[in-house]
Amino acid sequence: MEKLSHIHSQTVVLPQTDIDTDQIMPARFLTTTDKEGLGKALFSDWRYDGNGEPLPGFPLNQPGAATCKVLVAGNNFGCGSSREHAPWGLVDFGFRAVISTQFADIFRNNSLKNGLVPIIVDAETHTWLLSNPGAEVDIDVATATLTLPDGRKLAFPLDGFSQQCLLEGVDQLGYLLSKADQIDTFERERAWKP
Repeated sequence: MEKLSHIHSQTVVLPQTDIDTDQIMPARFLTTTDKEGLGKALFSDWRYDGNGEPLPGFPLNQPGAATCKVLVAGNNFGCGSSREHAPWGLVDFGFRAVISTQFADIFRNNSLKNGLVPIIVDAETHTWLLSNPGAEVDIDVATATLTLPDGRKLAFPLDGFSQQCLLEGVDQLGYLLSKADQIDTFERERAWKP
């Protein structure tokens, strides 16, 4: 996972509410354990016609969408099953953050473990972002703030452990492995042994 401290990007808007993980990453793409290439399958049933051709009206198929790192989605994003392939596909497409008013807990946790920042905003800010596709935003992971084009800074919830992992570019296992020397020392020096 790459280190993630700051994101500056235009937004892509997908206004639908209750977008579940099967819409984000259809089940037929869950047979792989490789994250690479899943961006092509992202929203596959919405992005492509029956012949596999891109649908010109879909937001991710618009010119410039492929360079955007921030997706603004409708309320309750990532509901449904717990498939980790959904955040894998979003990250492989190029997204580093998703903004909504609500995320399913499992999707939110899977996102944070895979370098995707789920940002919860208030209804007024969300309405503005949905109405202004392509808005340039700044996201500071270290301060957990979103800066809008008018300069307004909004704090978003981000627990300290996830924040540290994002900033260091490690997942939970990588974090534990980085503490291997300290764990070994503790095990050697502790008085009680099983």
